[in-house]
Amino acid sequence: MDKQHQNNFKGQTAEILLKLEAIKLSPDNPFVWASGWKSPIYCDNRIILSDPFSRDLIADNFSEIIKSKYKNAELIAGVATGAIGIGILVAQKLNLPFIYVRPEAKKHGRKNQIEGKAVQNQKVVVIEDLISTGKSSLNAVNALRNSKLDILGMVAIFTYGFDTSVNNFEKDLVKLDTLCDYSRLLEKALEIDYIKEEYLETLTEWNKDPENWG
Repeated sequence: MDKQHQNNFKGQTAEILLKLEAIKLSPDNPFVWASGWKSPIYCDNRIILSDPFSRDLIADNFSEIIKSKYKNAELIAGVATGAIGIGILVAQKLNLPFIYVRPEAKKHGRKNQIEGKAVQNQKVVVIEDLISTGKSSLNAVNALRNSKLDILGMVAIFTYGFDTSVNNFEKDLVKLDTLCDYSRLLEKALEIDYIKEEYLETLTEWNKDPENWG
């Protein structure tokens, strides 16, 4: 896949996220994440599922990346809960089986962490909706690896691009592709007048040290 094609994905995805308000930018009135971090941005990619055109385009773009980079994929795995819906759509487009991975094993019934049918050594592409620190995403990868599955890589809708996430993926030897990233999102937000130029410095500074910002 050439660089121009990748840039098209990023621009399209950024515009979808902003127009659907799946991503909200609020530098003057920051959000508080579950981690306690204060943030001028909040992301809820599940909103994409409510818009037929957008979810189809996102699934198409995921499929194009997988067909280009992971031609030998045999199985699609979604990370619960945010990537289950879009993961099913991708698996359907590629005519591949689908499973999903819980954050931890259930405490009742069959006590599964991985739901669906998988065979040892199957080649898997993992679908994720959002990458922040990467810990929950890589927790899913480790669960799949513990079940003797071969992880080809992960494809996500959006990444904040934190240094810690880059380091975590490198340490765990997981290839990551994303449809959009933080820098492209800010470019598109300025381009469509979603934010003012004066907010750019604030949003850029937060991304450098989100844990201590604010």
